[in-house]
Amino acid sequence: MNYETQIEMLICSDNKHAYNALKELLLICEHSNDLYMYFDKFVDMMNNKENSFIRTRGLRLIAYNAKWDKDNKVNSIIEKWLEHIEDEKPITARQCIQDVIVIAKYKPELIDIILNTLESFNRIYDDSMQKLIYKDRQRAIKIILQYTR
Repeated sequence: MNYETQIEMLICSDNKHAYNALKELLLICEHSNDLYMYFDKFVDMMNNKENSFIRTRGLRLIAYNAKWDKDNKVNSIIEKWLEHIEDEKPITARQCIQDVIVIAKYKPELIDIILNTLESFNRIYDDSMQKLIYKDRQRAIKIILQYTR
């Protein structure tokens, strides 16, 4: 299956197929810059207002392409990306918080803005998610601070 087909799978209504495509694409991103050319498509997915699954997939692929970001595309959209740390859907917020560690690892110049965003938390989720998200944020801050040493 070619990359275009896999990327199109990311926005299909069958979440199981889309998730499997995402897993394969994230593996590719770990080892090569083959998907970096689709960065703008991932940004479009991140901005999807109707579907949090599509948003999450776009956010993840952006984070995993930070490693290959020679054009500083991540830098140009980082504020918009970081807004999803407080996404209306707590699952998307949690994934975003976990993936921001990947961006910080490969984009040390963004660590300050990332830490500021992680430390200033405004959204209130229901009780069980609030605690999980708080722990996710504390864990991310701790890991990212290690990159500054």
